[in-house]
Amino acid sequence: MSSSVILTFASNYSLYCDLITFVLGFIGNIINLLVFVQLKCFRDHRITYYFIIDIIAIFINRTVQLFFTISASFYQNDLNNNSLIGCRARAVLVQAAGNISYSMIYLAAIDQYCSTNYRPYLRQLLTFRFVQRVIIVIICFWFSINLLFAHYLDVDPLLGCIIYNDIWSQYVTYFYYPVLVGILPITIASIFSFLAYQNVRRIIRRQIPIERRRFDQQITAMVLIRVIFFVLLFTPLVCYRIYSINTTTSDISALQFSISRLIQVITICFVNVQHGISFYLYIMISSRYRRQVKCVLRKRIWQFCRCTCCKTPNRILPDNLSTGSNFEF
Repeated sequence: MSSSVILTFASNYSLYCDLITFVLGFIGNIINLLVFVQLKCFRDHRITYYFIIDIIAIFINRTVQLFFTISASFYQNDLNNNSLIGCRARAVLVQAAGNISYSMIYLAAIDQYCSTNYRPYLRQLLTFRFVQRVIIVIICFWFSINLLFAHYLDVDPLLGCIIYNDIWSQYVTYFYYPVLVGILPITIASIFSFLAYQNVRRIIRRQIPIERRRFDQQITAMVLIRVIFFVLLFTPLVCYRIYSINTTTSDISALQFSISRLIQVITICFVNVQHGISFYLYIMISSRYRRQVKCVLRKRIWQFCRCTCCKTPNRILPDNLSTGSNFEF
């Protein structure tokens, strides 16, 4: 199989994968957002902050990425590999939004561990104000890191958007990808989601209202299933990034580059699936969440749309009164 055939297949695969995951993810995340905003049980819980920021970050990440994919597929203009501005802008927006999304996952796991812990000081450690400040710090941190990352990017005629600085390349190879956006978030999310799950299994021994207990079990299950698929679908991309950064132009042929490109597209598709399946995972593992979704869509959103679109003018007319004796003052 020639390199051109592989590249064509990779381009088409990337386009269809981006379109499908974007549409499904957009629908699912919008429903998630409506549930988190409409229902009081979610509004009063700190973990909703992480979920909402995660949804916003995913929307930015997927929209920008889809824009670059459509530009390359339909208009034959690969802005990421042919334009320095496109190369750097994509690094800042897509990577920063993706990193923020991953951070929200392991922060949600940490928060749920503290919320379900039997130690009172851990349950009181994270307040709404503290969580808001942590989220702001995380957002500023990732945008700062990725602005610096974009500064050391350049466009290579064969490989496209690459890191040209050797020192920064070593930093990215041995710390940024494998540790900062690889092993670290995966490890933190895995450990704390498992600990939160253990806490929930023992929560029946504590004097907690039944509704609060069920809600904690629901949230923990949602966080745990999200972490599991995050680890499974994000790990291949981390491995590919470490490989690609250590590969120079002189080391590979055109066929090797096309195969590498296909592997990159597949691993990115895995991550895009991870961004778009949270809603479907939640309704799959939580019957309570399925009822909450039905409540929001049927009783609130549908009634609001029906009342808005089907309004009829007020046809109640006053009686024809000929004398003033019929009025009651």
